[in-house]
Amino acid sequence: MYTGDLKVSTPIATMAYQKCHGKDSPAPGPVAKDLVRLYSMRFCPFAQRARLVLHAKGIKHEIVNINTKEKPAWFLEKNPNGTVPVLETASGQVIYESPITCEYLEEVFPQKKLCPADPFERAQHKMLLENYSKVIPYFYKLSMTKGEDLSVPEKEFKEKLSQLNDTLSKKKTKYFGGDSLTMIDYLIWPWFERIEMMGLKHCLDHTPELKLWIERMYENPSVKATMFSNDVHKVFFDSYMEGKPKFDHGL
Repeated sequence: MYTGDLKVSTPIATMAYQKCHGKDSPAPGPVAKDLVRLYSMRFCPFAQRARLVLHAKGIKHEIVNINTKEKPAWFLEKNPNGTVPVLETASGQVIYESPITCEYLEEVFPQKKLCPADPFERAQHKMLLENYSKVIPYFYKLSMTKGEDLSVPEKEFKEKLSQLNDTLSKKKTKYFGGDSLTMIDYLIWPWFERIEMMGLKHCLDHTPELKLWIERMYENPSVKATMFSNDVHKVFFDSYMEGKPKFDHGL
């Protein structure tokens, strides 16, 4: 069964491990009839959201990695914002922004649902995601700011992590969406994969439920398929901070 030109099959990522396309790279050809294409960057947590969903739903796809520091002109024509992820279909449709791309994949590929059917539950997940969007900046503020007193933002970050912990504690479930992993867990996950690399693991000290959630997430096949080790993340992060990001590290 499929919707339009996009088939659900064993997931593939034919270009996931190829080098990124920079400003002088030629544009890739049309998207093949039975694929959806993801424009990504290997170490981008926002792009990882889409990669997680593609894998979890078993969507046949290919990945084109982008040098997000020196973007090709043809990529900017697809998304003038210059951000990843970007989805492109065989019919030339282009979708970007990570929550929107993931919601699109959920709607177009209904065979394995990642979102609850109940409208109120879906609304709750969207409210949680909206609140979490206010947590994400703290990961960067605390890990990328040098020579500045960070005691106040760190305290605020710990408070926000405690709120996430309380959400799990009150629900008494293994995941944010229930006892089965759902879309909201994939949308929250990428920054927690990086929390140790960012030097922020100590901020989890008083969040036992959140720590258990992290342990469970590491066992998920889609997380395993899209993750990098702390060491690999650190190489990229350090190179990014030096202004010379190693987009192709490990290839």
